[in-house]
Amino acid sequence: MRLDDAEVETMAGELSGILGHVDRIRSLDLEGVEPTSHVVHLENVLRADAPWQSMPPQVALAGAPEPFEGAFRVPSPQADAD
Repeated sequence: MRLDDAEVETMAGELSGILGHVDRIRSLDLEGVEPTSHVVHLENVLRADAPWQSMPPQVALAGAPEPFEGAFRVPSPQADAD
């Protein structure tokens, strides 16, 4: 990764701030505190996974500009890569 002088200065300040937070956390008595991935309780808000009849492939592909062997044909994301 290449950084110009301004980016190095910005990143150094940000890293210093992060390390300051780490030092403050290290100074806390966390004996008996359970690790957590979130500070608040989260619930899955997605619907229940229930099987149902799928759309027939010919119906799904009816509006596709160039279906190919029963699938959608799309440009390769690597086609323009040099």
